Amino acid sequence: MNVAIVTVGDELLAGETVDTNSTWLASELTDRGCTVTRITTVPDQIEVIAAVVNEYRAAADAVIVTGGLGPTHDDRTMEAVAAAVGRDLEHHPEAAAWLTSEGGYSADELDAGTTDLPAGARMLPNEAGVAPGAVIESIYVLPGVPTEMKAMFGHIAAEFSGEPIYTEVVVVDEPESALLDRLETVQQRFAVDVGSYPGEHVRVKFRGGDPEAVTAAADWFGQQVTVADSDTSEEP
Repeated sequence: MNVAIVTVGDELLAGETVDTNSTWLASELTDRGCTVTRITTVPDQIEVIAAVVNEYRAAADAVIVTGGLGPTHDDRTMEAVAAAVGRDLEHHPEAAAWLTSEGGYSADELDAGTTDLPAGARMLPNEAGVAPGAVIESIYVLPGVPTEMKAMFGHIAAEFSGEPIYTEVVVVDEPESALLDRLETVQQRFAVDVGSYPGEHVRVKFRGGDPEAVTAAADWFGQQVTVADSDTSEEP
């Protein structure tokens, strides 16, 4: 399953807020066997959000969008997603019912627009906040607040799956530039993905769907290099 991630917010692009959502989501999705094909941050602009979402939903099995939910003037994600799929943004009775029954709010406490979702969307309850999320076609819209996003992802995690990916890491006590010939050879000999990550030591990571091939590649490579005495490198 291929998944694209879109994070929304002027504050992310200005460097005022660190985008931890995409990193967390990418890790969760990878652990579930999905392949994250794109991660993009866009401003709080309806036309930009809609264009990117449309581009990515045509190229991926699912798109996860985080940020820009709520009734304030710069919360434009729901409107943009509605535009991307050619639907109106409208009051969602189920969202209102959940907020008043489970969320503990009275109808007059909710700001106008809080329960507006794209027509026909499936509402995702926000158990850690107020603004609901939504699923419309292959697009999953989640809050930008990390605690809210993580809680809401729990409701949809089972919808993301793929073949298991197996990983082995060899930590090498040699310069990365000195490993080029052996990196090329291991990729030719074994049907696995290989990545190298320099740091205090060079971490060479082997990934693939066949655990025996991954282990064989790591074992072979480990015999061709000077393996570090201890794994003190930072995990890539």
